[in-house]
Amino acid sequence: MPSQFFGLHVAGSGLRSANAALNTTANNIANTQTVGYSRQRVVQEANDPLRTFAAYGCAGAGANVIAIERVRSHFYDVKFWNNQSRLGKYEVQQYYMRTLEDYFIDDNLSGFNTLFNRMSAALQEVMNNASSTPTKTNFISSMKAMTDYFNNMYGNLQEMQNDLNLEIKQTVDEINAIAEKLSILNKQINVIEMGGAVANELRDQREKLIDNLSLLVDVKVDEYPIFDVNDPTRLTGGTMYIVTINGGQVLTNGGDFNQLTCTARRTFEKQNQTDIDGLFDIRWANGNDFGLQSASMSGKLRGLVEMRDGNNGFHFNGKLRDIEPVVYNGEWTSSITVAVTDVNLMDMKLANLSDTGGRMNIGGKIYYFQDWKYEVVDGVAQYTFIMDNEKSDEIINASRLGNDVTIGRAVNYQGVPYYMTQMNAWLRGFAEKINEIFSGEYTLSDIQPPDTMPADGVLGEDGRYYIFSPKGFDINGDAGAILFSGIINGGARAGQQYTATELLAGYGSGLYVLTAGNIAINEELMRNADRLGAKSESSAGNEQSEQAKKAYQLLNSKEMFSFRNGTAKDFLEMLLGDVALNASNANTFYNTFRGMANAIDNQRNSISGVDEDEEAMNLVKFQNAYNLSSRMIQALTEIYNRLILQTGV
Repeated sequence: MPSQFFGLHVAGSGLRSANAALNTTANNIANTQTVGYSRQRVVQEANDPLRTFAAYGCAGAGANVIAIERVRSHFYDVKFWNNQSRLGKYEVQQYYMRTLEDYFIDDNLSGFNTLFNRMSAALQEVMNNASSTPTKTNFISSMKAMTDYFNNMYGNLQEMQNDLNLEIKQTVDEINAIAEKLSILNKQINVIEMGGAVANELRDQREKLIDNLSLLVDVKVDEYPIFDVNDPTRLTGGTMYIVTINGGQVLTNGGDFNQLTCTARRTFEKQNQTDIDGLFDIRWANGNDFGLQSASMSGKLRGLVEMRDGNNGFHFNGKLRDIEPVVYNGEWTSSITVAVTDVNLMDMKLANLSDTGGRMNIGGKIYYFQDWKYEVVDGVAQYTFIMDNEKSDEIINASRLGNDVTIGRAVNYQGVPYYMTQMNAWLRGFAEKINEIFSGEYTLSDIQPPDTMPADGVLGEDGRYYIFSPKGFDINGDAGAILFSGIINGGARAGQQYTATELLAGYGSGLYVLTAGNIAINEELMRNADRLGAKSESSAGNEQSEQAKKAYQLLNSKEMFSFRNGTAKDFLEMLLGDVALNASNANTFYNTFRGMANAIDNQRNSISGVDEDEEAMNLVKFQNAYNLSSRMIQALTEIYNRLILQTGV
C-alpha cells in the first residue's frame, strides 16, 4: 500500500501544475499586444501510477507538466509568407507606377499635350505669316519647350531608376541583416532545446524575422531534427533550420548563413543606352550568381528589379555567324557578326543597346564589347561588335560560331527602360520627319549663311557634339537649318563615325544617337529664327510657306508620321495608356493580396494570438485548480496532525 504521505505528493503535483498554468496565463496576458507573440499553453500528463500490490491495483500519482509549448500553425505561416512575397512586389509597383503617372500626366501648364498644342498653334502662325520673324521665333521657342520637356522627363526617369537602384541595395542589406539574425537565433534555440527546454520566445522572434523576410523576397522554410552521429536512433533535441530564397537558394542553414553582395556595373558593362551608370548586379559572396531576373523570385526585390530593368521582354539576342581579327584604335582585337531577326533590333528608332560598351553572353561565356554598328548585308540584318578581349573570359574563337548571343535579359514588365525607349522612338521618328521637311529648304533671301558648317557635325567649345543636316547650310542655295540636333556629351562615340545623312535617314546606327536626354533645337535657329526653311523654292516669295504646311500636316497625319499606329499627338495617350494599365493592375493586385494578408493573418491569430476573454476564463479555471490543490494539502495537513499528534500509541 502507498505511504500515508502519498496524498501530499499527489496534491503537491496538482499545485505545481496549476501554478505553471497560472504563470503561463499571466505571460499570455502580458503579451497581448506583442507583435509576433504566439499564445502558450501548459502540456501536462498523469504521472505513472504507483503499484500498490493491493486489490485495487494501482494508485494515481498526480500530474506532471511535461512542456510549455506555443500554439502555432505552420500551415498558416506558409500561406502568410507566400502571400507576403506577392504583396511586397505589387506594393513597390503601385508606388512607382503612381509616380510615373504623375510624371506623364498633363497639368495644362507644361505637359506634352499642352506644349504640343502650343507648337501646333505657333506653326499655324508661320503658315499664315511666313515672312514674320516674331512668328518663326515663337515657333522655334515652342519647339524648344518640347525638347526641354523631353530632356526633363529623361532626367526624371533616370532619377527614378537611380532611386530604384538604391532601394535594391537597401533591400539586399535588409536580407543580409535578417540572415545573420536568423543564424544567431538558430544557435541559441538549439543550445536551449538540446538541454531539454523549448525556446518559445526565441522561436517567435525567428518566425517574426521570416515574416519580414517574406515581404522582401520569396522564402521557403524547412526544419529537420538532428540525430546523434554516434547513435542515429537518438534525437539530440536540436533541429536544422534551413531558409531558402529566390527559388531554393540557401540563405541560412542552421547556424551558417550566406551573404549577398551588390556590385555596381561599370560604364563598359551597361546593358541599355538609357541606363544610368552604377546599376547594381547581385551575387552571393562566394561569387555564385543570384539570378536577379529569375522568374521564381518574388517580393519587394522582384518589384524593384522589374521597375528598374523592365524592358517589356525586349533585349538583344541573335546568332553568332562570323569572327575575324581587326585593328581597333591601333590594337588588334576581334570583330564578331551577329545575325538578328527581332524586328525591334532592326529599327534604330527602338534601339537601346549600350553606346559605351557592354557585357554579352555567348554560349554561356561572358564577353565584353567596345563598339558596334548595325547594317543589312545580302538581306541579313546583322550587328558587328568590336570585342574587348582583355575584359572577356577568353578570346572568342570559332568554337562559338552558331551560339546564341544575348545582351541583358528579357524582363517582361514595362519598367523605366521601356518608357525611355518609347520616348526615344517617338523623338527619333518625329525629328527625322521634321528635319526632312525643314533641312535643305530655303530661307529669306537676304539671310547670309555662316561661312562654314560641317555636314557631319561639330564639336562645340562646350564639349558637346552638335549634329546638323546632311546639307548643312548650302552657301550657294542659302538652305535652311535642320530643326533638331542631337547633343552628345564628350563628342561622338569612340571608333564610330556618324554622318548627318545616317542620323537623318536612320542608316547604320546613326539615328540611334538621338535620345530624349540630348535632343535640342539647332543653336543657329535659336540665334536667328529666319534660318527656318519655310519656302520650297529660292525664287518663291517670302510669304510662301509650303514647308510649314507640310510640317503642320505631319502633326496630324498617320501617313506622314505614325507612332504605334497613331498620330504624333497621340504619343502621350499611348504612354499614359501603358502607365494607367500597369498602375491599375498593380493597385488591383496590391489590394487583393493586402486583403488576403489580413484574412490569413486573422486565421493565424485565431490560433496563435492571445484572446483576452479566453485568458480571463483560463485565469479563473487555473485559479480554482490551484485553490483546490491548496485545500487538498490543507485537508491532508489536518489528517496528519490528528494522526501524529492526537492518536495515542
